[in-house]
Amino acid sequence: MFLTIYLTAHPLPQLETSNPVAYFLTDLLDYLVFYPSDVLFIGHHLATLFVFLTCRFLVSHGACAILGLLILAEVIIACQNAWTLAVRVYDLLSPPFYGFYSVVRRVLGPLFFGKMVASYAGGEAERVIPTWLWPLWVSWAVVVGSAITVSIRWIWNLWIEWFRVRRGKKVR
Repeated sequence: MFLTIYLTAHPLPQLETSNPVAYFLTDLLDYLVFYPSDVLFIGHHLATLFVFLTCRFLVSHGACAILGLLILAEVIIACQNAWTLAVRVYDLLSPPFYGFYSVVRRVLGPLFFGKMVASYAGGEAERVIPTWLWPLWVSWAVVVGSAITVSIRWIWNLWIEWFRVRRGKKVR
């Protein structure tokens, strides 16, 4: 309960979200210029920026919930970068990366997300987010829930491909 109340009631200091917003804007611009066909990645960044910017500029709350989700999303980044860049050790790094990613994105992320949505739905944020803005937090829940679902689907597909290769079957 304390965590839930803290996550929704903590005011949004401007500096807490400046770096993530700058990171996502820069990354988005990079993809728009160099990889404009990567619609999934571009859409993910647009959705994330929507949540960040509405939390920051519309309700001025939600920094802890945002940063909690961001930490869960980025905790695997060093492992993901190593996995992406290390083609030579792909077979060695894939199972630990897939396992770690699966735990974070399929277990910890949905648990955190569930507590966050329950907190908003239970009215624990009413004193900081006006009741008439309920469509906004519902839209946040849809965006974050969709992102979690897409990341679960992505890792599931990677596991399937990894097992197909191990069984000697041709990968699509």
